[in-house]
Amino acid sequence: MADSADLASGKGHRDENFPVASVLLKPEHRAPVMAFYRFARLADDIADHETLPPVEKLAQLGRMRAGLDGAPDGSAEAVALGRVMAERKLDPVHAHDLLTAFERDCTVNRYADWDGLIDYCRYSAMPVGRYVLDVHGEDRATWPASDALCAALQVINHLQDCGKDYRTLDRVYIPAATFAATGARIEDLGGDAATPALRTAIVSLVPPTRALLDQSAGFSATIADRRLAAEVAIIHRLAVSLCGRLETRDPLSERVHHRPWEAALLATGAAAGSLFRRAA
Repeated sequence: MADSADLASGKGHRDENFPVASVLLKPEHRAPVMAFYRFARLADDIADHETLPPVEKLAQLGRMRAGLDGAPDGSAEAVALGRVMAERKLDPVHAHDLLTAFERDCTVNRYADWDGLIDYCRYSAMPVGRYVLDVHGEDRATWPASDALCAALQVINHLQDCGKDYRTLDRVYIPAATFAATGARIEDLGGDAATPALRTAIVSLVPPTRALLDQSAGFSATIADRRLAAEVAIIHRLAVSLCGRLETRDPLSERVHHRPWEAALLATGAAAGSLFRRAA
């Protein structure tokens, strides 16, 4: 079996589309969040490795699961996260749920409908928000709004990267029902630009994604920690902006991701608004 460190893509938290443990968070909270990120980053790199056979991917992810439970031969990132969770008395279910999503990525590369995609998000995205809330000691009554926001972020990422995921991994997150309803073909994802039918398919997924963002619109206001609330407000604002871009930009031929200055401008406005409302 390959060493898990050799499978790392080199991607870091600053390369993500949304803030990860930004300086807004208190230092004592950033450390456990970063431990979770490093764990998730490695699992993602394993599941998305372009040449590793599925059976070895599953074996590597199995090592990570064992490491969470304290196995000495588990991956270093998993063992480290396991220690952090034990020290801070954090529920390990979130890390285990996340591994379930990456294991699914090794064997499932198509989704039938929107409900199937959201079920995937239940494991690939929602545990991340729940873990961060637990780190901050937030009330678990905030979970539904967090789940909606995290699912929206996941779908947005899938739509932005739909061409790359298909070309490099033969993985398609746009549901089969959406292809059928719009007349688009999966093979259209391999083109240099989206066909009109594929554009229709992508745009048709924006309203249900925006509905998830509507469900989480008041999320930041329910968070007790004002610094976490500001970061959540930033993430929500960036997601709303990206939904608008997906309606007007072709992710196969145009840039959808924010440039650093664009993200910074949106973040400043969202954070200031959150902190002002909290002060008022």
